[in-house]
Amino acid sequence: MKSTRATQEPVWVRYTLLTVGLGFLFFFLGLPLVAVFVEALAQGVPIYIEALKEPETRSAIGLTIGIALAVLPFNIVFGVAAAWAIAKFEFKGKSLLITLIDLPFAVSPVVAGLIFILLFGSQGTFGNWLSEHDIKIIFAVPGMILATLFITFPFIARELIPLMQSQGKDEEEAAVSLGASGFQMFWRITLPNIKWGLLYGVILSNARAMGEFGAVSVVSGHIRGETNTLPLHVEILYNEYNAIGAFAAASILALLALVTLVAKTIVEWRMKKETDMLNTVLAPEKT
Repeated sequence: MKSTRATQEPVWVRYTLLTVGLGFLFFFLGLPLVAVFVEALAQGVPIYIEALKEPETRSAIGLTIGIALAVLPFNIVFGVAAAWAIAKFEFKGKSLLITLIDLPFAVSPVVAGLIFILLFGSQGTFGNWLSEHDIKIIFAVPGMILATLFITFPFIARELIPLMQSQGKDEEEAAVSLGASGFQMFWRITLPNIKWGLLYGVILSNARAMGEFGAVSVVSGHIRGETNTLPLHVEILYNEYNAIGAFAAASILALLALVTLVAKTIVEWRMKKETDMLNTVLAPEKT
């Protein structure tokens, strides 16, 4: 009994930490989120809906979703391939590859945008060639997709690498020894084992893509109705003192964030449930 008490924190410490944590979440997450919807609906639902019906707002919503959907397949392919290589094989430069995957977390998004300006801008490395072939990347949607891809590509790989390392490669080797092809091994063994981790990474990557501001702002050119995503559109409306329009557009971003949060919670719950079931099955029998 004494040892149990010695390892338990006092009740006042537990409640103090809970109060600090919940208070922080309320003031820095809950309260701003509520304020966005209150301001968006301040002049009534009809005005709110009219603000969302503005052609530039609808264009920004469509472009935001379109860019997120465009980068997702590339992120999935890169994430699975990189995680597979790192978790299943030993090779020189493995640590360097892991470091490079983390690079977008360390580089400022604005710097990432400037990198693409230096590469594909009119005065950049490939500027003359792109101009001769009438290809436009900077201040156009392709540049925004590239910038978003740079910012979001680590998310899926970072979710899958520890998961695949913990699972090992015994099941894949057993499948190959029984005559399974590479595709059969991936489809029937690897993919079912990583499906929830992959979905979790997709959710995080998608959320980051829809909310990206810095890198996209540098390469977009802020062309109304053409290269403005929702975060950029919110900034423009707010700078023009169009509070209703800005908060209405921001409420869409907030709704997308809430949907992402719910999806993330469901995936985490399913991952925990499968892990608990697996641990129960693999637990040694008591004699």
